Amino acid sequence: MRLRLRLALELFWRARTLPLRLPHDLPFERMLALATPPDGAPLRGIGADEIARRVHRATRHPLLMRDRRCLREGVLCFRFLRMAGFDPRLHFGVDPASLGRPRLGAHCWVTLDDRTLAGDLGVPMVALHVFGGDSISQANGNV
Repeated sequence: MRLRLRLALELFWRARTLPLRLPHDLPFERMLALATPPDGAPLRGIGADEIARRVHRATRHPLLMRDRRCLREGVLCFRFLRMAGFDPRLHFGVDPASLGRPRLGAHCWVTLDDRTLAGDLGVPMVALHVFGGDSISQANGNV
């Protein structure tokens, strides 16, 4: 019970304050730092699906970051999965159909054991970066 209360309170706080700490011009490394919690797993015992569901619920009606919903959901989902002791991946990619258009279609999503938990669009995206909590790596191929 205490774990779920802690998750609910911290998720409520972080979901509401993240847009203020994530301006459009924030350097990529600083954005990844917001996604990375301190060491430890204070939420160990809460399942990955429950975390993803709660994060989705907390971010589904944004007042801010309407044009970056997937980034907000992805950063929060990644952070809380790590806090529960999981080893998720935070992916950043583009829609290949948007290349050459005036506005590039970018997307962010979270996977755990090759299963998408947050940000599944159902369309193939080309992954540009995959973040696992320790370092940034380039990804190859479609996701």
